[in-house]
Amino acid sequence: MQQDATANTARTNLAPIPMECDAPYLRVEGELPRALNGTLYRNGPNPQFEAPGAHWFVGDGMLHAFHLENGSASYRNRWVRTPKWQAEHDAGRALFGGFGQKLPDAPASVTRDGGVANTNIIFHAGRLLALEEGHLPTEIEPGTLHRRGYCDYDGGIAGPFTAHPKIDPVTGEMVFFGYNAAGPQTPALSFGSVNASGVVTRFDRFEAPYASMVHDFIVTENHLLFPILPITGSMERAMHGRPPYAWEPDKGAYVGVMKRTGAASDIVWFRAASCYVFHVMNAWEEGERIIADVMQLEEAPLFSHPDGSPTDPKKSRARLCRWTFDLAGNTDRFTQNYLDDLTGEFPRIDDRSAGLESRHGWYACANPGLPMFGALSGIVHVDGSGSRLGQYLLPDGDTISEPVFVARSDDAAEGDGWLLAAVWRARENRSDLAVFNATGVDAGPVALVQLGHRVPDGFHGNWVGAA
Repeated sequence: MQQDATANTARTNLAPIPMECDAPYLRVEGELPRALNGTLYRNGPNPQFEAPGAHWFVGDGMLHAFHLENGSASYRNRWVRTPKWQAEHDAGRALFGGFGQKLPDAPASVTRDGGVANTNIIFHAGRLLALEEGHLPTEIEPGTLHRRGYCDYDGGIAGPFTAHPKIDPVTGEMVFFGYNAAGPQTPALSFGSVNASGVVTRFDRFEAPYASMVHDFIVTENHLLFPILPITGSMERAMHGRPPYAWEPDKGAYVGVMKRTGAASDIVWFRAASCYVFHVMNAWEEGERIIADVMQLEEAPLFSHPDGSPTDPKKSRARLCRWTFDLAGNTDRFTQNYLDDLTGEFPRIDDRSAGLESRHGWYACANPGLPMFGALSGIVHVDGSGSRLGQYLLPDGDTISEPVFVARSDDAAEGDGWLLAAVWRARENRSDLAVFNATGVDAGPVALVQLGHRVPDGFHGNWVGAA
């Protein structure tokens, strides 16, 4: 097992932590709102063993659960015990490298990685699901964080399942997709829906213009949009020791648009200048137009060109951008307009407005005044046009995770509630759970739940209110 890295010295919070633990009584600085009763679940990569050539973001999933109740707080973390995690745990060493590739010295009996379930965790139709885009959802027991097994809805779905399904706030339906649906590095995408009772009501497939890493997608009240952007997959490259995924801007940017009630054969493809988007803030319809606010990069980070040469780091920063699709226009182009020049990621909204026009959004931002420009070190609050309503920056060196919105009550106005985010304190090399008033982030946290250890930088999470 890896030892905890000296993250304070390295000025980074990416290294894994080597333990699982329970902390039933956490110190709170400030006062936790009494109406915050439930659990914030957070997921992220935490490799059990160091594997040669494997980037941290493909590491084993670890769940972090902050339980808040009547002004008090507790914490629990557990690895997601996927088949990969279990096989490596039993072997006492890494057996797989990047993207599930088996290491040359792994036993012949080990045939597949089984996934890492390290990207998101959602609650829908009574199930808590740990997600990553290469495999089926992994069901988790809410209290213990134990793995219950893969969830295929009684055989209703198969193959990869996105880490970013969308839940319709009106119907309770969960809409999802999966890329590589016909096998690794193939252009086929699957998509479907699960109703509020947990029953699969649709599962279909179509061919995209090329094989692409499709991390997120777009859902509005009446439409589905599938971005096919040029982080391309190639089995031929993978078989010859070259990058299985690479940045190929000459492929262009495509977005397929279809009616939610339509057929895959009805998809209309729109095009624009090459870019990449990991995450969508929200999207909605305005008559015959679709508006989508996304965090757009000019070039993809983390991935090289097919020949191994790097992309330009100056272009590999995400900024809030508005995509507009004119469904009635005589064009197959969509427009891309940046709304801010601030580097940021992990956009969130009040999920009760998902797929509908929204007036509030938040994302984690970088502080351009600090030398560690690329680190996410603050929160931005924006209105429905992308204009800043508030901003909070952490002390030098500290970093922040995705901000998760929690409504004050079911019938509270949009944006009336709190933001919850894990904050790494660089000088102390430990983490806090920070609680902000969602419409007053510039005032700083109203409460800090203090951990004795750090929560490594991770990906996504969600709040599950007390029953």
